[in-house]
Amino acid sequence: MADIQWSDGAPIYRQLKERVIAMMLDGVLRPGDALPSVRQVAADYQLNPITVSRAYQELADEALVEKRRGLGMFVTEEASRKLLSNERERFLNEEWPLVLERIQRLGLDLDDLTRPLRTGGAE
Repeated sequence: MADIQWSDGAPIYRQLKERVIAMMLDGVLRPGDALPSVRQVAADYQLNPITVSRAYQELADEALVEKRRGLGMFVTEEASRKLLSNERERFLNEEWPLVLERIQRLGLDLDDLTRPLRTGGAE
């Protein structure tokens, strides 16, 4: 899971859950992949195993991972589709309105916004 910096802004279990979700969206964790064991994550990041279990349980409650008795937690087949759909919905409902408001406040138009794409990022 690479090096994780915990912030004080949110509970650690939620930050851990978001990190696992990011790994799924980035393709680091794919459908059928096993999540690291609760014990391993707790040891690697000096976390209480209950904290790790809570993050994993929320992922299971959302059907992003499934528990296989005696084997551990695995990414479900529909996880990436669900996540992409959820993230798109969240972006359109929560983030995009703020971006749009800023675009309007700055008086930018479509040409201003697409210029970097047409010029390969150079101004």
